[in-house]
Amino acid sequence: MTTTATGVRAVGVDLGSRRIGLAATDRGGRMAFPWGNVERSGDRTRDHRAIAQVVGDLSATTVVVGLPLSMDGREGPAARAARAEAGELAELLEGDGVVVETFDERLTTVSAEAALARAGKRGRQRRRVVDSAAAAVLLQAWLEHR
Repeated sequence: MTTTATGVRAVGVDLGSRRIGLAATDRGGRMAFPWGNVERSGDRTRDHRAIAQVVGDLSATTVVVGLPLSMDGREGPAARAARAEAGELAELLEGDGVVVETFDERLTTVSAEAALARAGKRGRQRRRVVDSAAAAVLLQAWLEHR
């Protein structure tokens, strides 16, 4: 178990329809960084195993899955689907002692897109990294909320 007095090693997950964006905290659990993407394969079990591989490689003890609430805070179909997928991921990781939780991800993609635009990333280049950048925004918000 990789923990310190300040935090826990965590992986952030932004569930997209084409890509799953991943982010990770530093070893001290203070900062979140984009980690990469898992391309959706059409097989959710395979996709979840790819996430589990990253979680294991990083010795993470927590996975934070973005919950796309509506702007008024209600859970619509997308949030219910994300909660269900987070539950499936939790079942896969429970034997490893990894905790899976959801966290409000409203506006994370918007924030990530804006930051990437300010950094000069355009079009196709931005689309390739926006999911992991959104996961990093989500994970950093979760860290600050703790």
